[in-house]
Amino acid sequence: MTTLDGKYAELITAASASGATDLVVRTQDKVLYIDGVGPPGEAKDKLWSLYEKLDPDFRSGDLVLNLDVSPAAPSTRLKVTTQSSNLNIRKGPGTDQPIIGKAAHESEVTLLSKYNAEWALVRSVNGEEGYCAMKYLTAI
Repeated sequence: MTTLDGKYAELITAASASGATDLVVRTQDKVLYIDGVGPPGEAKDKLWSLYEKLDPDFRSGDLVLNLDVSPAAPSTRLKVTTQSSNLNIRKGPGTDQPIIGKAAHESEVTLLSKYNAEWALVRSVNGEEGYCAMKYLTAI
């Protein structure tokens, strides 16, 4: 067991119990990667909450959580209602998380879950999955 495996043991256990398929846990260049597919959006949100508890504000930069929600998971369509710009889709719930994609102004996204009152887990029409600010999403 590596130091990172020990630090994130609770998160690794929770990811295994989430029902994710193709789960792979690996360490590369002093970063722990947890990859897989299949947990429902709410399960992914719980994993992010646990990650934030173990590493407040995600400051360590020593973990990459790459779990995608199954396309078969329940979802809702929402419209991007930014003023005119594209909506940033981020790796995790917070402006400190890297931008991994964008959803065009007035486009539709698939709501996979609500992380909290401010952040939602979404999938863009291009298949990019991540978190964005709820205030820029409107029910269709």
